[in-house]
Amino acid sequence: MRDHTVSVDRSSTPSTLAFAATFNVAVPFIDRHLDEGRADKVAIRAGAEDVTYARLAANVNRAGNALLGLGLAPGERMVMMVKDCPAFFYLFWGAIKAGIVPVPISTLLRAADYTFALEDSGCTACAYSPEFAAEVVPGLEAADPGPAHRFATEGEGTTLAALMAGASDALDAAAATATDDCFWLYSSGTTGTPKGAVHAQRDMVVTSEHYGANTLGLREDDVCFSAAKLFFAYGLGNAMTFPLWVGATAVLLPGPPSPASTFEVIETYKPSVFFGVPTLYAAQLKALEAETRDLASLRVCVSAGEALPAAIYRRWKERVGVDILDGIGSTEALHIFISNRPDDIKPGSSGRVVPGYRARILGDDGEEVKPGDSGRLMIAGDSTAKHYWNNPAKTAATMVEGWLDTGDTYIGDADGTYLYCGRNDDMMKVGGIWCSPFEIEAKLIEHPKVLEAAVVGRADADELIKPEAFVVLNDPAEAGEATTEELLQHCKRGLAKYKYPRWFNFVESLPKTATGKIQRFKLRAAG
Repeated sequence: MRDHTVSVDRSSTPSTLAFAATFNVAVPFIDRHLDEGRADKVAIRAGAEDVTYARLAANVNRAGNALLGLGLAPGERMVMMVKDCPAFFYLFWGAIKAGIVPVPISTLLRAADYTFALEDSGCTACAYSPEFAAEVVPGLEAADPGPAHRFATEGEGTTLAALMAGASDALDAAAATATDDCFWLYSSGTTGTPKGAVHAQRDMVVTSEHYGANTLGLREDDVCFSAAKLFFAYGLGNAMTFPLWVGATAVLLPGPPSPASTFEVIETYKPSVFFGVPTLYAAQLKALEAETRDLASLRVCVSAGEALPAAIYRRWKERVGVDILDGIGSTEALHIFISNRPDDIKPGSSGRVVPGYRARILGDDGEEVKPGDSGRLMIAGDSTAKHYWNNPAKTAATMVEGWLDTGDTYIGDADGTYLYCGRNDDMMKVGGIWCSPFEIEAKLIEHPKVLEAAVVGRADADELIKPEAFVVLNDPAEAGEATTEELLQHCKRGLAKYKYPRWFNFVESLPKTATGKIQRFKLRAAG
């Protein structure tokens, strides 16, 4: 087998994957398409900009050479706060091809979050879209030590565009093996502290083949559009690795997704596959009550990030005429490992185990439960992260003898489908993004009127989880609409956009254990 190649045998289920002894994953995802005759095919559509596979390959090489020209060495990290645009592709794949480890992180965070990621990763470089400078630059300035190299993707001065303009469009792939470190993704844990999940060179091949090609049935003639952003594991597969794996086209939306913006993209670019989250599908359905949009290009829709209520599935099917395939994945597993399929859908369930993965549900005694009983969901597969960076305790607790503890409670039905019951801890998913109650509570307590606060998840009218706050004020007489508005704006200013509480309850005290721990289960019951 030639260097940097992967052999795929689809005669069995799951596909059998064999990797060359020397394997850099940028070659099969980027360079392979030139050998297979796709040089002039459009790989990326972003606004008015179309990028062919030939241009993509050349710019990946330029970006890789630009990073090497800065002095970055193999194995060093480059943190990315980059919007969904071609530059994300160039940086991500250019780094990998050059032997540098890209670390995409959320563009929704605040300066303090960026400082933590920059320090924790020990990165040598940081690249960011200029739109996020107001939070990224203070985060960079506060980092100790900060990265030696920092640059925006475009604009004035030293930028990625300027660095690439002077770089060669030829680059030999750095030597690696299928199990060598390749890229990181940060995932929040039960305390809200981000954890760097370290992924190997083979991981994107595994998810793209087992889920993208085999489960979804993605084809070369597909056009993929993801509302979930590239910095998410979900979006990274949807909008980048899956279409690149099958030689399809990816459509990118640089700004935040909304019913209006996603409908406009669908009507303009005619994607065949759309990836969303339940919150967005619910908002789109509400918008469709007042207007008619042309969604006829869609052949399949996908949902993940949080459980899709059966009612939303049925309303979408009735209104749009297209199935939504719900599934569950994670940053640590890189993408979806249990899913409904085009010919096998059970509304309200997460579906069946994706071929190539294994699942088991454990009770409190550590033994597998019988069908119909709930327990802790464990997953095994070749795309799971190797470990958490700089966090051996969390690694040991989560990655147990080849199994990944998902932190989710599930029921395995006798028919082989899996039903989501909720998290094993107090974390909640809001709009498909993990959200820590502790972080929101800390922000509320910063307000001078607040004595104590507790936050839990509460289902809205569409059965989607949103934060609900229970607040003890220093002066109970100040409870009312004016204080509610003050606290709401305080949270919106200080937290990522999706984290603010949707409901505020002013209470005299919070339920606690004898040792002072807040009993959030009582608040959830009260809500």
